[in-house]
Amino acid sequence: MSSPLAHEPDTAAQGDLDPHHALPAPAGSSATVTDPAHLLPAASAASPARGSWTRKVILLTLVLGLIGFSVWRIRSDNAETEAAANKAAQASNRPTPVLVSAVQQRTVPMYLTALGTVTAYNTVTLDSRVDGQLLKVNFQEGQAVRQGQLLMQIDPRGYQAAVAQAEGQLAKDTATQKNAQAEAQRYTALYQAGVVSKESQQTQLSNAGQAAGSIQADNAAIQAAKVTLSYTNIYSPINGIVGLRAVDPGNIVHASDSAGLVTITQIHPIAVIFTLPEDQLPQVQQAMRGGTKLTVEAHDRNDSHILATGKLLTIDNQIDTTTGTAKLKAVFDNADDGLFPNQFVNVRLIIQERQNAIVIPTAAIQSGITGSFVFVVRSGATAAHKRPGGAGGDPASGSGGHDSGAGTSSAGGSGDSNAASGGPGEATKGPESHAEVIPVHVDFAQGANSILAEGSVKPGDQVVIDGQEKLSDGSAVIPQQGPPPAGAKGIGLTPGTANDTPRAPSATAPSGRNAQGDKAPRNGGSRP
Repeated sequence: MSSPLAHEPDTAAQGDLDPHHALPAPAGSSATVTDPAHLLPAASAASPARGSWTRKVILLTLVLGLIGFSVWRIRSDNAETEAAANKAAQASNRPTPVLVSAVQQRTVPMYLTALGTVTAYNTVTLDSRVDGQLLKVNFQEGQAVRQGQLLMQIDPRGYQAAVAQAEGQLAKDTATQKNAQAEAQRYTALYQAGVVSKESQQTQLSNAGQAAGSIQADNAAIQAAKVTLSYTNIYSPINGIVGLRAVDPGNIVHASDSAGLVTITQIHPIAVIFTLPEDQLPQVQQAMRGGTKLTVEAHDRNDSHILATGKLLTIDNQIDTTTGTAKLKAVFDNADDGLFPNQFVNVRLIIQERQNAIVIPTAAIQSGITGSFVFVVRSGATAAHKRPGGAGGDPASGSGGHDSGAGTSSAGGSGDSNAASGGPGEATKGPESHAEVIPVHVDFAQGANSILAEGSVKPGDQVVIDGQEKLSDGSAVIPQQGPPPAGAKGIGLTPGTANDTPRAPSATAPSGRNAQGDKAPRNGGSRP
C-alpha cells in the first residue's frame, strides 16, 4: 500500500503544468521549491482578461462621446447658418433710409475755365519833371481821386523867376523892334528921294526883321518857362485810387529820380487777363462771330462765389509758343470793388447757354460695367417686396408679424399661434417706395452738378444721392429729402469726370444698417 505522501509530488505536478511553477531544489536537498507567486487560486488567472475589457469600454465611451459632440456641433452650425440666412432675408426686406434730390430742368451756361489775374484798366506812376523841394501833398493814401485833381506841389519860385526874366527880355526886344521899324521907314523915304543908297535901306529893313524875330523867340521862351512852372503842380491824369506815396513833403525831388512819387490805378472799370489753350480758341472765335460780347465771370479762389461779371474785350494777336496758350482780356465794371489789382481769380468764359438742361447732383451718378446709372425712387413696392395679408413673423427667429392682427408685436417679439401660422389678420402693408435703376448718359459734369442727355430721367424725379451702396434694383427705401442740385453756376465744357461706364447694382447689404450706422427698424417692430 502506497503512502499518500508519496503521491503528492505527482499530484502537484499534474495540477500545475507550468515548468516555472516548480523549481529544482537546492543542491543537497531532495525537496521541491514551489514559486509563491504562482500559488494563487484559479480565479487569479482571469485578471488580465478583465482589465482588457475595461479599457475597451472606456475607449468605446470616448468614441461615442466624440461622435455625439460632432453631431451636436454640426446641428448647431446649421442652426446658426439658418438663423443668419433668416436675418439676412429679413434685412433684405427692410426699407433702407436714403437721401434723395429732385431732378431739375433749367437753363445752364456752358463755359471754359481758366486762371486769371486782375489788372488795373490804367496804371499811372507820377514822376517829377522838375527839380525842387516838395511843398505840399494834397491827398491821402488810398484815396479815390478825379482826373485833373491837384495832388502835389513843388516849390515854384525859381520857375516863376524864369518866366519873369523871359517876359523882361520880351519887353526889351519889343522896344528894339519899334526903333528898327522906324529906321527902316526913314531910310525907305530917303532912298525914294535919292538921298541914300539902296544898300543902306536894305540894312535897316534887315534890322527891323531881326527885331521881329527876337520878339517871337522871347514869346517862345516865356511859353517854355510857363510850362516848366506848371510842372511844379502835379495833377491826376486819370480817375483812380492813389497808392502809397514814396516821397514825403519837404524832400528834394529830381526829374532824374528812378522811383516815382506815387502810383494811381484805375479800377472802374477793371480788367482780367487770362489764358486759354490754343485748341479752345476756335470755340471762342466762333462764339464771338457777329460782334457778340461773351460773358465772363470772375470767381474767388475756392470757386464758390462770383466776384464780378463782365464782357470779353479781345484775344491777343499771337499765341505763346512756349506754353501753347493765348491771352484774353475781359473788362468788368467793378462797381462794388469786388476785384482788386493783381488778384488771382478763377475765370469762367461762357460760350453758350443750354436751354432746358436736365441737372442732377453728381453724387447721384453710379458707374458699372454697362454704363452710368442712377437710382430713382418710385412710389409703391415691387412684386419681390409684397407679402400676403396676415403673414406672421419668422417662427425660427420669433419675430412678430407686421400688422398681422392679434399676432402683431410692437417690439418685434413673437406673435401668437395665429400669426405664426399665417392665420387671418389685416393685410400686410408693403414698403411705400422702392429704388429703380435707370441708365443715364452724362454729357458734361462740373463741380457738384451733372447734365444728362434727355430721355433718361424726368424733371421732378427723385434720385438717390446718398445710401446707394445698400441698394439694388427694386430695393425698398425710406426717402429723405436732401439738398437740390447746386445753383445755376453753369457747366464746364471740359468733359465731366463722371465715368460713363456704370457699375452693376450692388447687392443688398446683409448688415441691415442704415447710412448712419444704426440698425434699421424691423417690419412691424420698433428700433431695438
